[in-house]
Amino acid sequence: MTTLPPFSLRDAAGVAYAFPSGRPALLCFVKEDCPTCVLSMPLIRAAQEAFGETVDIWAIGQDADGNAKLVEDFDLRGPMLDDSRLHVSYRYDLDTVPTVILAGRDGDELDRFVGFAKADWQALFERLITVTLSPAPVIDWGAYPEMRPGCGSKSVEPGIAERLAAEMEDSPIRARRIEIGESDDVFEFMFDQGLTDGLPVIPPTTERVLRMLSGTKRDPQEVVATMPPNLAPVTVEKVAINAVMAGCKPEYLPVVLAAVEAVTTEQFNMHGVLATTHFPTPVIIVNGPIRDRIGMNYKMNVLGQGNRANATIGRALQLIVRNVGGGRPGEVDRAALGQPGKYTFCFAEFEERSNWEPLHVERGFKKTQSTVTVYAGGAPNGIIDQLSRGAKSLATSYGRALAAAGHPKQYGHGEIVVIVPPEHVDTFAKDGWTKDQVREQIQAATLRPVRELVRSEDCAEGITLAAAERIGLDKLVPKFRSNDMITLVVAGGEAGKFGAYLGGWVSGPMGSSMTTVEIGE
Repeated sequence: MTTLPPFSLRDAAGVAYAFPSGRPALLCFVKEDCPTCVLSMPLIRAAQEAFGETVDIWAIGQDADGNAKLVEDFDLRGPMLDDSRLHVSYRYDLDTVPTVILAGRDGDELDRFVGFAKADWQALFERLITVTLSPAPVIDWGAYPEMRPGCGSKSVEPGIAERLAAEMEDSPIRARRIEIGESDDVFEFMFDQGLTDGLPVIPPTTERVLRMLSGTKRDPQEVVATMPPNLAPVTVEKVAINAVMAGCKPEYLPVVLAAVEAVTTEQFNMHGVLATTHFPTPVIIVNGPIRDRIGMNYKMNVLGQGNRANATIGRALQLIVRNVGGGRPGEVDRAALGQPGKYTFCFAEFEERSNWEPLHVERGFKKTQSTVTVYAGGAPNGIIDQLSRGAKSLATSYGRALAAAGHPKQYGHGEIVVIVPPEHVDTFAKDGWTKDQVREQIQAATLRPVRELVRSEDCAEGITLAAAERIGLDKLVPKFRSNDMITLVVAGGEAGKFGAYLGGWVSGPMGSSMTTVEIGE
C-alpha cells in the first residue's frame, strides 16, 4: 500500500488544512480551464455535502483565480485548497486532471482514478456510503457521459515541471543562486558580473539548467574535472549552467562534458594555453555517430557561423574556463592579440567523404565511438591550390604553405592541424595516396638547408649560428619535428579547393599535446 506525501494547503480565506488529518480523505485535483474537471465539480460538491462530516473531501485547485471561479460557479460548500504553486501536484506525480484519490486515516492510498468515468464515480460513492453509513446523494447519473479524458496537469507543462523539480527538497541543483532585482535587466546584470564572453548569454534559470541536465545520465554533483587556472572543481551541474548560458541544447551536454575532461588533462595543459601570450585556444574536433545525432556541421562553412551545435559547444567550454576556472582575458589569459576562436572553435570531421581513416580511429578509437579531440590551435590560415591535379603536386602546395606557419625561419615545429576539403581529398584519393604519404611529401616540400634558418641582420628570427654549425649548415631539415605532428582532418563544402591549417603552440611536455576522449552519456 502506498503512503501519500503529507502536505499543508490553505483555502482562499487563509485557513490551513493538513493531510493526513486522522480522517479518511478524498483529494480531488482540478483546474478551472479543464472541461473534464468542470464536468466533475457537481460530483465533488455532492460528495462534500453527503460525506463531509466524516471524510475530508477537498477540491485542490491548480490556479488561484480559477479556483475562485469554480467555487463561485458550483457554489462549493467544502474546502477548495490552493495548490497554485503546484508543489503538491508535483509531489503526487500528477500528469492529468482531474485526479481523484481516496486515502485512509493515516494517508495510505486506497483508490485513485484519472479523468472521468461514470463507473469510477459510482463505485466511489458506493464505497463512501458503506464507510460513512450516510444516505446516498441524489445524482442524475443519466446526465453524465460514460467516459471523458482529462487534461494535462499544470505541473507537467514545459518550463513549470523543471521549475518544480528545482524547488523540491531533493533538487539536483546545488549551485549558488543569484537574486536579481525586479527592475534590473538580467542581461545587463550578467555583463556587469563578468559572466559573459562579451556577447549576451542565456540566463541559467533553474528550469533551464534542469532541462540541460536531462541530456546526461551523470549525477549533477559528480566532479568532472579540476579546471585551471584556479583549479576549481567542475561538476556536471556547473557544466550544465554554462552550457545553458552558451545556448546549447541538452543533447549537446555529453560533448561539452567530454571537452571539459579533455582540456583538463595534464598533457593538454589548459593553464599554459591560457597563460601564454601566443594565439592558442581549445579547438574541439568531434568524430563518430554523435555528429549527425546532434546536427553538427562538417560541410559547407564548417569553420564559420550558422550551426548551433558547433557554435554553442565551443562557446560552452570557453565559458566554463572563464566562469569556473577563472581564465579571464587580462588576468591569467595573457594572449597578446587573441583570436576569434577564443569565443568558440568547434567542428566535426566529414568522415563519410574520405577514403582515409577518421581522426579518432587514427588515435585508437573505434569508428562507432564518438569522441572529442582538443587541440591548442590558432586561427585558420588558408591553403589555396585550385590547379593541382595530382597528389604529389597538391601535397607539395600544402608543404609550401605550412613552411610559413608561425614564421618561415621557425623550424622544429610541433603539432599542426591541416583541414583538407573534399575536392582535395578526391585529388589524393585518385592517386591512392595515404595520409602518411601526404605527410611525407609535406615534410619533403619544407626541406631547407640550416644556413637559411640562421639569424641575420636582415631577419633576426631563426637559430643561432653556433647551433646551426652544430647541426651542419648544409644539412636539410623539415619544418616539423616528425611526420606524426601533422594531423589531417577532412571537412568543408564539396565545392572549392581551399584547405586550411591551424597553427599550434609549443608541443610536448613544455606545451600542449592533442588529446582525445570518448563522449559518454
